[in-house]
Amino acid sequence: MPAVKAARPLDIFNRDDWERLTKVSNWRGIWLMLHAWAMVALVCGGTALIWKWHWLAGLIATPFAIALIGGRQLGLSILMHEGAHGLLHPNRKINNFVGQWLTGAATGSDLHSYRAYHLTHHKFTQQPEDPDLGLSKPFPTTRASMRRKVIRDLTGQTFFKQRSNQFAVAWKGLKAMWSERQDDELQSPKRDTSAGTPFNRNGAAGVAAPVTNLDGAKRTTRTVGRFLLIQFAVLAISLATLGIGPFLVWIVALATGFQLFLRIRNIAEHACTRTGGDDPFTHARTTYANFVERLTVAPYWVNYHSEHHLFMGLPCYSLAEAHELLKTGGMERRMTISPGYLDILRTVTSPVSD
Repeated sequence: MPAVKAARPLDIFNRDDWERLTKVSNWRGIWLMLHAWAMVALVCGGTALIWKWHWLAGLIATPFAIALIGGRQLGLSILMHEGAHGLLHPNRKINNFVGQWLTGAATGSDLHSYRAYHLTHHKFTQQPEDPDLGLSKPFPTTRASMRRKVIRDLTGQTFFKQRSNQFAVAWKGLKAMWSERQDDELQSPKRDTSAGTPFNRNGAAGVAAPVTNLDGAKRTTRTVGRFLLIQFAVLAISLATLGIGPFLVWIVALATGFQLFLRIRNIAEHACTRTGGDDPFTHARTTYANFVERLTVAPYWVNYHSEHHLFMGLPCYSLAEAHELLKTGGMERRMTISPGYLDILRTVTSPVSD
């Protein structure tokens, strides 16, 4: 299908406003990354100290800590998304380093792979070619189905399934990389004696494992390597300061709260919207987020998703101002806007009975 139509910014904003909105700061993206990690340190460390003070107080505080840390882990993913658009820093090398190592690696994402498919999502939003279509297509759904999804997220089942699949692919990539290294050392074709078929220089056995798939597996190996390195760094800092407690809060949040908040955010952005190819104002949903939602499911202005799809060159810290300018121009009537995330969850479940 043809690509969805893009908005024409200068038909909506004056030139001065547009230049201000699109200016990428030298420090704000870095500050947001530091803010996320500072909150992680304070909440994880604070929870560990509460446990040392009294176990009952620690038991009460831990669910709140997991929610706050899950929100910052989602925030790190959002900042990686900013890096994919080149909006973390005007210097491309700094932008990519922060997006790859200091934000994306914490949750197991690869900046460059994400950038490739995410730009396709923008080009074909909610069309058959959209790689994110599976995130919104199942909705509306039943309340029972939503409950099952929430339970899987909060019990770690989603995390375990996703990481198991990612690690399995990474293992294949690691074996391929090792095979290539041996090929380079021996300067001769290496054979897989178990399969009885010669490997090519990329480690693929005949046509059963295309080079492109193998290249993807190797990228996943490097992604998992960065992910594990960050987890070991968090563990090392935890052990060197307050013991295992802060790391446990971090990893439990990653396996539970982060997964749920990521799901809710994905649902909110496109599920049950009137997206179409003709009107760019219908490509996504903007959600008004309260204080608690900004701490959990909507960090760093991610709730202004309609504005992001309209003008994907706007840094996240410009989206709220863009929204106000759109309202001033009377554009909000063309947009899909929800008053909050609970309202969205009702919208995507209530049309179908259990």
